[in-house]
Amino acid sequence: MIFKNIIPSTLIGRSIIIIFVPIIFLVLITATIFYQTSWNIISKRLAESVVADINVLVKLIESNQNIYATKFAREDFKMNLVIKNEVIKDEFNLTDNRGILSKRLKQSLENLKKPFYYDLSNIQNGVLIKIQLDEQLLIINVDKDRLYSETAFVFLLWMIFASLILLVMSYFLMNKQLKPLKRLAIIAETFGRGLNAPEIKSVGAYEIRQTSQAFNQMRTRIKRFLKQRTDMLAGVSHDLRTPLTRMKLQLSLIKDKKAKEELELDIKEMTAMLDSYVSFVKTESPETIENIFINEVIKECIKNIDLNKCQIDLVEKDIINTSGRPIQLKRAFQNIIDNSKRYADKIRIIIFLDKNGCIVEIDDNGMGIPEKNYEDVFKPFFTLDPSRNKLKGESGLGLTITRDIIRSHGGEIKLDKSDMGGLKLVVLLPI
Repeated sequence: MIFKNIIPSTLIGRSIIIIFVPIIFLVLITATIFYQTSWNIISKRLAESVVADINVLVKLIESNQNIYATKFAREDFKMNLVIKNEVIKDEFNLTDNRGILSKRLKQSLENLKKPFYYDLSNIQNGVLIKIQLDEQLLIINVDKDRLYSETAFVFLLWMIFASLILLVMSYFLMNKQLKPLKRLAIIAETFGRGLNAPEIKSVGAYEIRQTSQAFNQMRTRIKRFLKQRTDMLAGVSHDLRTPLTRMKLQLSLIKDKKAKEELELDIKEMTAMLDSYVSFVKTESPETIENIFINEVIKECIKNIDLNKCQIDLVEKDIINTSGRPIQLKRAFQNIIDNSKRYADKIRIIIFLDKNGCIVEIDDNGMGIPEKNYEDVFKPFFTLDPSRNKLKGESGLGLTITRDIIRSHGGEIKLDKSDMGGLKLVVLLPI
């Protein structure tokens, strides 16, 4: 769970981490090894060189050649030498042993076998070293360049700077490589909502080109399949109307009233079924995407309902403006409301927005649907009425058509128990 919260959710973010984390470890390992080896050796060599020069100065002073010692220190050793005739003891126990430079300087000064003190607190102005001779105190200010090499730190800075440059370059290169993938996601979402999505150009890395080609092939096959299904169902519905018309004409010649009534009932049932099939085919036909108000679509669906037979309570928490196919959406909501009206006398419709998009809740006080059949009612030709009386409009395609329309708009429809005692249908549509 902790890693899921830390790791970015985007592919480019994860790709940058995959690239940048090894670089960080490389810089850290290199810096550690450099600090423990190269900087250690450099500090040791510089400290030994400075102490060797100090040893020369000490020998000159012990030989009473103070003038030469001061001259050599200033001109040749980059040191400022001050000689005082005094003895100090307490100060020589206050040396700081922290850091490689301090340790190496101390080790080198101990080779002089004389009391000493050094101060690295203000290294930019030089390193202060005090050495106690028998009767004299040497105060030496060593130039920082003699003990401190900035080349090492410049090397580390260049490594960090180069790593940052690589990170920026990686971001732009990865972002360019992922553009075709982002376009693929957008077009897939567009196609999933039933819109006329264009083909994807095969650009980018080999794997992304493969994915784009596979998507184009899938898109072509799905469109071909949908067209074949629609054409077949439309053709069957159209062809069956001709024999039905002939049967209606032949009924007029039948004298047996009972048989005639039974045949008329069958013909009306078949006509109702064909009408529902044609309605199903219409959902597959192309329709222009328009700017619509969901509130107005719902009001159009309920304006012709007889309020004396069915009470409608419309709650508009938000005014929702979105895009879609108005005729299809009206057909979907009309199917839901007609189903509720058929089995209930009270209907409540709530329209509101949330973080997922537009929500339309339709509750009724009817008999409801068993929870085990929530998914079955969306199957084609499934009805809960054992008699399957098609004259009531129960062809078994109403909710199938509704869900196809809602899903073609990128939404979803769900069933639940209503607090009014019947069924609740929740329609989610993206904005």
